[in-house]
Amino acid sequence: MPAYAHSGSKNDRSDWQLLEDHLRQVADLAAAKAAPLGLAEAARLAGKLHDFGKHDPAFDRVLQGRQERVDHSTAGGMLLIRRSDPRTGFAADLLAQAILGHHAGLPDSLGDASLSARRDGYVDRIPAEVTAATDVDLMPAARELVAKTRPESPAFDLSLAGRMVFSCLVDADFRDTEAFYGKTDPLARDWPLLADVLPDMRAAFDRRIAGFADTDLNRLRGTILTHLRAQAALPPGLFTLTVPTGGGKTLASLGFALDHAQAHGHRRIIYAIPYTSIIDQTAATFRDMFGDLVLEHHSAIDSEKPGAEARDKLRLAMEDWAAPLVVTTNVQLFESLFAARPSRCRKLHNIAGSIIILDEAQCLPRGLLAPTLKMIEALAAQYGCTIVLCTATQPAFDSAELDRHAKRKRKIGLALTGRELAPDPEGLFRRLRRAQVVDGGPMEDGALAVALQQAPQSMVIVNSRAHALALFRKVQDQPGALHLTTRQYPAHRREIIADIRQRLSQGAPCRLIATSLIEAGVDLDFPVGWRAEAGLDSVIQAAGRVNREGRRPPEDSTLTLFSAPDHPAPAEIRALATAMRATLATFGSPALGDPQAIRHWFEEVYWRAGDARLDSEGLLDRFLFTPRGPVNFAYRSVAAAYRMVDSPLLPVIIPCEGSDDAIRQLAFGQIPSGKIARALQPYTVQIPARAREKLRVNGKGGFVAAEQRGDQFFVLSETELYRRDIGLFWEGAEDLGEDQMFI
Repeated sequence: MPAYAHSGSKNDRSDWQLLEDHLRQVADLAAAKAAPLGLAEAARLAGKLHDFGKHDPAFDRVLQGRQERVDHSTAGGMLLIRRSDPRTGFAADLLAQAILGHHAGLPDSLGDASLSARRDGYVDRIPAEVTAATDVDLMPAARELVAKTRPESPAFDLSLAGRMVFSCLVDADFRDTEAFYGKTDPLARDWPLLADVLPDMRAAFDRRIAGFADTDLNRLRGTILTHLRAQAALPPGLFTLTVPTGGGKTLASLGFALDHAQAHGHRRIIYAIPYTSIIDQTAATFRDMFGDLVLEHHSAIDSEKPGAEARDKLRLAMEDWAAPLVVTTNVQLFESLFAARPSRCRKLHNIAGSIIILDEAQCLPRGLLAPTLKMIEALAAQYGCTIVLCTATQPAFDSAELDRHAKRKRKIGLALTGRELAPDPEGLFRRLRRAQVVDGGPMEDGALAVALQQAPQSMVIVNSRAHALALFRKVQDQPGALHLTTRQYPAHRREIIADIRQRLSQGAPCRLIATSLIEAGVDLDFPVGWRAEAGLDSVIQAAGRVNREGRRPPEDSTLTLFSAPDHPAPAEIRALATAMRATLATFGSPALGDPQAIRHWFEEVYWRAGDARLDSEGLLDRFLFTPRGPVNFAYRSVAAAYRMVDSPLLPVIIPCEGSDDAIRQLAFGQIPSGKIARALQPYTVQIPARAREKLRVNGKGGFVAAEQRGDQFFVLSETELYRRDIGLFWEGAEDLGEDQMFI
């Protein structure tokens, strides 16, 4: 009797999918996806055996509706391990982890629910004649995997190759299963190849650039762009782009990427941004040029519950990153590269062969810097990626520089010497200096309020939402007082930013209290500003919002640094501020933006801390491999530990005119969750998990259509908690009645 992979509706099984067909089709599709990566045979073998356990006679009873538990993922991995020899054992282990994880996620090699535990507890129920007739040749896969490793980092490189094979396998399995059931996803589309649309995209970009006004600043921006585009034919790999705030680095990096893709045939462009709060602005800019060729993907609504994948498995547009241009966040990009879940890993093979622009590269978290740089290095060296570290404050990531504190070469770093794209970065900093930084010393909120009274157009940037709210309440009666933080949902923030720009351009009062979300990617031009002490990168970014367009004398355009005794900064920010003070003492405030000062600060922050502080979770030590020895890759443990955000935030959807229709659609099960999630992203506020749970327990919000959507869509029901001037107020909300919300 033949074995089947998936059941149909007919009793005679004429519409059931034969297992041999499913295995062959997944193997072929996985191999096709892995071919550009040089891993076709490894992916083919994983696809050929991923559902080998469905040969268990018990699985046929499951397809008939019997309530039996069958582990169909372990058998294929065990067959590989049993057929391996000392030369191919590592390949068998690696592919077995991919096969075992193609539903539940990549397991660790050792420990609970690991490859070793599954192997030790495995009971072979596959008919002997089926096993005997199954041909397994591990050597071609082993050769491919070895070719993806470098002598200096074999374990990490091999672990990444395993992730890439896993990505191809998961994507192929999903697609073949979906094709068999004839399912279609309104979000899924056949994205065009970048090569096919690149001429139109470059023409649209040129039209956008030609429309800029003829000013001194725009001419300088044009010079920078022209210099970058002239270097597009340089060999792919790692680049830096060091351009001061206001120099047009976002569009300049995009222009380079378009021309570089034309020269070298890259498969897509990925633009990664450090903050969810500004991704919508960048995506809107690109969408204005390129229309629906742009995919915006971040985590505003992105459940990590395994059940969410089963409820809504067809969120292809979000999962496979097949668009020509993807705009995402650092969190989404790098946590996916270190992930274990199938839905998060499904996109990885499409990252290969991409141009990746890391906007504001200085924002990479210090405690994860070592594994993050190792990943960047491997993508460039082994997977055809060009990666541009794009920032006004270039981190000291160059491995060729001596660590002047320890007098030795760094253990980690990137080969960046001679790969700067900007023309004369030091000269650019002199030409684009628009403001001066002055020291204001300690300033309580009362002193800041008095200072703002004397500055009708001004901004204050502080280090937390709580401080921003407290200060805004202190000054809210002053003319033009505005509050801008991530308490507000993105669409609301866009309205506020538009109001700020209009006020500034018309000379109207505009006293802005904001968090750091305006320091990157938000083009505002204030006469003066204040900044709570933070790292030098934040100070320079804040200074870039003062006299941004150069319409005022620099000596009259000041950013005042202050310490906030009534709102002390978190420990991590205090450490960065201390390093900033050391740089300030060495170079003086007029030179704070110079490349030498920035390099000094990053030396203080990164390299004086020592290598252990740059891999605070010890992630690089969790990938162990020696030739002809066992593989010990802690995929699942690393995925749990690699978190760019220490305290995960969860989305709260705010009912309003823009979101009401999408909220109502949640009740209609035929509308995919992915489609609704994209519509609701502009109307979500991210808050701490504990705070959201308090809102739920106290009846201030809840999960809508939970029987169909699970815990994916949490909607605020106590709408008085969201106010236009301050956004969402959740602190202590469980104790407040409607008549007490904002006393």
